[in-house]
Amino acid sequence: MVHSSKSLTRLLGELKKLPGVGEKTALRLAFHLLKSPENSRALAESLLEVQERLRFCSVCFAITEDDPCAICSASRDDTALCVVEEPQDLLAVERSGAFRGRYHVLHGALSPLRGVTPGDLKIAELLERLKDGRITEVVLATNFSVEGEATALYLGRIIKPLGIRVSRLAHGIPTGSDLEYVDAATVQRALEGRTEW
Repeated sequence: MVHSSKSLTRLLGELKKLPGVGEKTALRLAFHLLKSPENSRALAESLLEVQERLRFCSVCFAITEDDPCAICSASRDDTALCVVEEPQDLLAVERSGAFRGRYHVLHGALSPLRGVTPGDLKIAELLERLKDGRITEVVLATNFSVEGEATALYLGRIIKPLGIRVSRLAHGIPTGSDLEYVDAATVQRALEGRTEW
C-alpha cells in the first residue's frame, strides 16, 4: 500500500508491530486516531506514562508501579508459589480467585528452536526464592503449548529434589463445551487426569 505521508507510513509500521495487527487494521486504527486528535494525545501520553512508571517487581517479576508489587506486599499464603510464563498469565490466575499464594513470573518459556534457554528466563531467581524453606508447594501454571509443557517438565525436575511438592494445573475440557468439538489431545488429557467422584 502506497502512502504519501512519511509520518503516516511510520505510524502504520509501528501499529503493525502489535500482535494481531495487519495492514488493514493498522490503517483503520491510524485513521481513527487522525479523526480524533484528543484520543491520539491521550493514547500517546498514556504510553509514555506506562514506559516511565511501570517496572518489574523485584520479588515476583510482575509488572507494577510499586516495588514490591501489591500482591507481594499483601498478606497471602507464603507456602504456595504459582509459576507463570508472563505477567498477563498471573492476572488470569488472580482473576479466578482460586489461588491465594505467591507468584513468580518467568517472562517466557523454554524454546530451543527460538534460542530460549533457562538462562533467558527468571529460573535462577525462582530457585533463589525456594531456598528459605517457606514454600512447600510450587504450582506450575505454564501454558499447555509444547514450550509450556517443556518448561513445566524442566522446572519439575529441578524443584522436586529440593523436597518441595510440585503440582501442575489440570487441563481438560472447558466448561460448557460439547465433546464432539474438543480436539483429541484435550480429551486424552482429560481422561488421563480424571478424578474419582
